[in-house]
Amino acid sequence: MRRKRGRPLDGWLIIDKPPHMTSTDVVNRLRRGLDAQKAGHGGTLDPLATGILPIAFGAATKTVPYVMDGTKLYRFTLRLGEARDTDDADGEITQTSDVRPTDDQLRAALPALTGDIMQIPPVFSAIKIAGERAYDMAREGRPPVLEPRPARVDRFDLIERPDADTAVFEVQSGKGVYMRSLARDLAAACGTVGHIAALRRLRVGPFTVEKMISLDKALAGEDTARSLPDLLPVTTALADIPALALTPEETVLLTQGQAISLVTLMGRIPEPANPDRGLVRAMAGGRVIGLCRLEDGWLRPERIL
Repeated sequence: MRRKRGRPLDGWLIIDKPPHMTSTDVVNRLRRGLDAQKAGHGGTLDPLATGILPIAFGAATKTVPYVMDGTKLYRFTLRLGEARDTDDADGEITQTSDVRPTDDQLRAALPALTGDIMQIPPVFSAIKIAGERAYDMAREGRPPVLEPRPARVDRFDLIERPDADTAVFEVQSGKGVYMRSLARDLAAACGTVGHIAALRRLRVGPFTVEKMISLDKALAGEDTARSLPDLLPVTTALADIPALALTPEETVLLTQGQAISLVTLMGRIPEPANPDRGLVRAMAGGRVIGLCRLEDGWLRPERIL
């Protein structure tokens, strides 16, 4: 059997993504620079954007979907008066307006863009239309018509107004919310046009800026394939998921793929866990066994780690 190229690294590296790089570019540079067998990222950032880009190595790639489902926190600068085809500063100007809303007008428009909303993604996005990426179609001069899709915005706050042309916002959201669409739609709701001039991600699930390092530091001389930056444990990605303590007997059953009746777990099921297909982190002592769903009166193993 042919040996996989690279070293079998396992864990997470939280990168402060530089501007004007794709998320895939960052993954590829780290995979090569650290001589890793397998790597992926926990949620795409636009090329313009900076901030938290969780990079998963080896076994950590199994937990990527749970990171992508986690809460995100963003800060963006809205540039008023100019619409761009990409809905950010990297695009071409398509429309201008002299209207500049007041702070009160901006705040008054925020509730309609908060909560469970329907959002039209940017034309320059990775959404597939009949097998083609929307951004490829747009670059070829045939931008697709994208349908609104559900999005969840938990918090949308105006935090700074440097001048009449710009406003800074913080957004806490769930999976798949486009900040560029929020900026575009907020400007439209205030009777003008706008785009994102700067975007920074401050949180992805359990990963915060305190654990973040620069790409240059991760790839610096002493942190190359000969020596590694400190990787966070694979299970760090699951820290936001409610924990459920198991007995040794229950641990054996789950690792064999068997479900456990919730009746036997009464009093131990964590309060934050959703009883309708909610996810829990199965624990044997201090060790994470895997992820399980609460479903139809049973604890069912979903992914054993």
